[in-house]
Amino acid sequence: MRVSLFLTVCLSFLFLSCESKTNSEEENVSLTLLGGGATIYDQGINAYSFETPELSQEESRSFFRGRAFFRDPWVIAPASTASRDGLGPVFNARSCEACHLKDGRGRPPENSEPFTTMLVRISIPGEGEHGGPVAVPNYGGQIQNFSVPGVPAEANPKVRYETITGSFDDGSSYELLKPSYVLADPKFGALPTNILTSPRVAPGMVGLGLLEAIPEADILEQADPDDLDGDGISGKANYVWDVQAGAASLGRFGWKANQPNLMQQTAGAFLGDIGITSSLFSTENCAANQLDCAAAANGGDPELMAVILEDTAFYSSTLAVPAQRDGGTVDVLEGQKLFAAVKCNECHTPTWTTGESEISTALSNQKIHPFTDLLLHDMGDELADGRPDFLANGNEWRTPPLWGIGLLETVNGHSRLMHDGRARNIEEAILWHGGEGEDSRDRYKALSESDRKLLIKFMESL
Repeated sequence: MRVSLFLTVCLSFLFLSCESKTNSEEENVSLTLLGGGATIYDQGINAYSFETPELSQEESRSFFRGRAFFRDPWVIAPASTASRDGLGPVFNARSCEACHLKDGRGRPPENSEPFTTMLVRISIPGEGEHGGPVAVPNYGGQIQNFSVPGVPAEANPKVRYETITGSFDDGSSYELLKPSYVLADPKFGALPTNILTSPRVAPGMVGLGLLEAIPEADILEQADPDDLDGDGISGKANYVWDVQAGAASLGRFGWKANQPNLMQQTAGAFLGDIGITSSLFSTENCAANQLDCAAAANGGDPELMAVILEDTAFYSSTLAVPAQRDGGTVDVLEGQKLFAAVKCNECHTPTWTTGESEISTALSNQKIHPFTDLLLHDMGDELADGRPDFLANGNEWRTPPLWGIGLLETVNGHSRLMHDGRARNIEEAILWHGGEGEDSRDRYKALSESDRKLLIKFMESL
């Protein structure tokens, strides 16, 4: 059950009084409040959907207004619900909630399902405006597999899997699923032979405003793009185009850190995923020869009212982080040591302190434990999509946060991980690590079965 921040703090002191006072245990107690003051205690199916404690009354109103627009479906224009019309004409989802179910993560389709909580970014080689990807002629930068009546959807993405096998150092075996993709039934001419594709599941939503509040200088301090310290891990910042600033800014959000802030991330998703124009992105996502798309009715110019964009972005920024569970138990403490021993924490940086948040004072000056460095890392050829995105090359991905990972199956009914959901659980996600993550993967494979279970148990506590 959700409790107030006051009770949250009391509980953390209770945990401290019940445990022995070793350094590792005290460090683990500090992890209990994964989101600092933006932490809540809940382990149920709505664990990702609570507001940050200590929001002001007006901020709380904005949060709940934003939640309504995040969850409710958009409709075809024209409609009597003028504030919610303008869906499409081509789109991937009818609402934000459709991809980020209960504010959680998406998954790949099963059996013959269409892509619903997953999409495919596309481009062709080269550097586009402001250094971004080059759109595919007649198709744009993202395959929209749904459309309003009278307008053709662009194509139908499909995935199939090949089973590959491997073994741990102790001789026990494992199986992984290697995906391959096809864009079937393209409606606007043959796709170019040099098309670059990047399948991506919807990422989780908790704690995003806290990540935005981490000082840029602190993030850059961890970057080592030339691996000057020789540890095999570089960490590179992505700089992307900030529409409002009219300049390049540090990328923080998205699988390749290709969005600079949550306002732009929100507006970009409204346009790319739902087909809703805004003050930031005012042109419908109809590519050059999609005449029916261009001729379809719209819901205004722009379709998204400024206050709706602001409230939805605020909602996305202030979703609280579920607290760590079982943090003081012997198994979790041992698993935490193993997490560091195999050097997972080299990229999944455990702890940060936020600066002054422009979103809410409730997010300011918080000691948080997201387990990410927000930097790009070469993850090897097996995970590569081959598609550059600003400064991110085809092998590089931003380190995803780990907070909330242990509640994924409870909230979303699945445990699929990685940018395309290929990993069926945490262990498979580790085993897919290559490139800069190869050493950690091999260290994990060298652990005994009991130690592997302890490391996973720690991650499941987050």
